[in-house]
Amino acid sequence: MEYATIYLILAGCFGLFMAWGIGANDVANAMATSVGSKALTLKQAVIVAAIFEFAGAFLAGGQVTSTIRKGIIDADLLVGTPELLIFGMLAALLAAGIWLLIATKYGLPVSTTHSIVGAIVGFAAVGIGIEAVKWGKVGSIAASWVVSPVIAGTLAYALFRSVQKLVLDTSNPMKNAVRYVPLYIFLTGAMISLVTMFKGLKHIGLELSKVEAYSISFLIGLICALIGAFFIRKIAVKVGKKPSYQFDNVERVFGVLMIFTACAMAFAHGSNDVANAIGPVAAIFSIVTSGGEIAQKSLMPIWILLLGGVGIVFGLLMYGHKVIATVGSGITDLTPSRGFCAELSASITVVIASGTGIPISTTHTLVGAVLGVGFARGISALNLRMIGSIFMSWVITLPAGGILAIIFFYILSAIFG
Repeated sequence: MEYATIYLILAGCFGLFMAWGIGANDVANAMATSVGSKALTLKQAVIVAAIFEFAGAFLAGGQVTSTIRKGIIDADLLVGTPELLIFGMLAALLAAGIWLLIATKYGLPVSTTHSIVGAIVGFAAVGIGIEAVKWGKVGSIAASWVVSPVIAGTLAYALFRSVQKLVLDTSNPMKNAVRYVPLYIFLTGAMISLVTMFKGLKHIGLELSKVEAYSISFLIGLICALIGAFFIRKIAVKVGKKPSYQFDNVERVFGVLMIFTACAMAFAHGSNDVANAIGPVAAIFSIVTSGGEIAQKSLMPIWILLLGGVGIVFGLLMYGHKVIATVGSGITDLTPSRGFCAELSASITVVIASGTGIPISTTHTLVGAVLGVGFARGISALNLRMIGSIFMSWVITLPAGGILAIIFFYILSAIFG
């Protein structure tokens, strides 16, 4: 294939740029609640995110990729002209990366999944033909974008109500926190290890049966709960007659818990959203190395997963603070207990989606969860103007990705075609 090396170099560069955009815009969502509730400083959050995002992308990033890569467009229509798919995937990566850069500059949390799907649909409809787009598949992905914030919001609302009932609204909040918080830690630990068992370990060739996976996850959850219980008992209790002292103590307990959920959310996000950057790169790699053959399934080389993980970490380090400010403090006032409920419910939603291979939007999920927690305290606790701006940016994302991809598709076709 002519220009094969150039295609691969461009795919690597554009994929890295897209992963950088995911790091800058989306990782903020995984960390914003921790920073907004002051459970972690910005510097600590960046270190935690870098480790767990990279682990999620590298260990568990392979499954969702196939849905993005071959589910949206009918590859059979491109059998005679594989270079069109290469131009399209390059255009989609560049378009989505640029839109993420613009949104991040203004501190708006947009969906990277929206961006790349919009871009792929845009190039396919214009470059190949309307019939090349599998509209049913696009419809089911679009439906999951509505469903995910609703599920996460409902879960967050229910979780926060349970925290209010079991801990915050009791006569002795601190005593009840020591009693019940290890249960929440158990749930967090078990949830994260489950997604690792079912998805991550496939890539290193370690196949576990369901019974083994559930047993190990249960055990890991138990260990996390015991470690958490140990640290909670170590927290120096502020003594005083005022009720506010009680709540300060409880929030410090939830501060410990936020660190667990921050790791959880970062891991779940890395495994789910890295697909948006490396899916198109894997498609290009597959076409180039097979001499133009468009395969239905292609192996995910280690270097592509590595590229995605590294890009995400650098994006977060360089530009992540912008969106962290919006989600962490712009939507509703977060405390560690509220932030914990938002993060845990968002990560449960993302874990379920990763396991079933549905490309949901982490952004929509987390914003939905933060809204759910705010709503549990009444509509007045929400910043409706900020929510309006965020929803507006969500609506613009699909067409923005599509239009940019069409422009780049034509430019690439003119250069290489």
